[in-house]
Amino acid sequence: MFGTQNISVFLVAAISLNLLPGADTLYIIARSIAQGRKAGVISVLGINTGLFLHTTAAALGLSAILATSAIAFTIVKWIGAVYLIYLGIQMFINDSSSKDIKVIAEAKSLWTIYYQGILTNILNPKVALFFLALLPQFVDPASTYKVLSFFFLGCLFITTDTLWTLFLALLSAKASGFVRSQTKLINMARKITGVIFIGLGIKLATEQAK
Repeated sequence: MFGTQNISVFLVAAISLNLLPGADTLYIIARSIAQGRKAGVISVLGINTGLFLHTTAAALGLSAILATSAIAFTIVKWIGAVYLIYLGIQMFINDSSSKDIKVIAEAKSLWTIYYQGILTNILNPKVALFFLALLPQFVDPASTYKVLSFFFLGCLFITTDTLWTLFLALLSAKASGFVRSQTKLINMARKITGVIFIGLGIKLATEQAK
């Protein structure tokens, strides 16, 4: 279908990878717990928009730059790491009261959460390398429409990832209802979220290209 092969194997691989907790999963869970269901859903949309951009890059061959250039990999890696650490520090600086948490979660922050999700995903070169390594294995070498094949496989992966991360976001947000009703616990949740983001940034900064 669309110049692909072994689709059933690809789906098994995609779902298995979706289930493995990674930086994107932790970002979504942290957002859902700290700011509720809407923030969680928006973060899912942001992360998967980033995955679509990676799919597009892989389809057009742009990801090859990250696979072949150690300098490009390092630059993108450090930008992503610094950005995640910045988000974490912001969580420590900006405490929220019980009065304004609803406004922050539902109005001002939703767009910010969306583009932060995109940036968190696209600034992780590991994701680009993952797409570059996985997708070609399921593209039929005889296909004359390889770009379409890449898009089809990428969209399949994004679909399974969206379903799984939406489930995680809703589950995490439901469990956070009581927490978000308490000012002290709200600020504690934000600081825990900040620690997670800083940890993700450090983890990304210390990873090496393989």
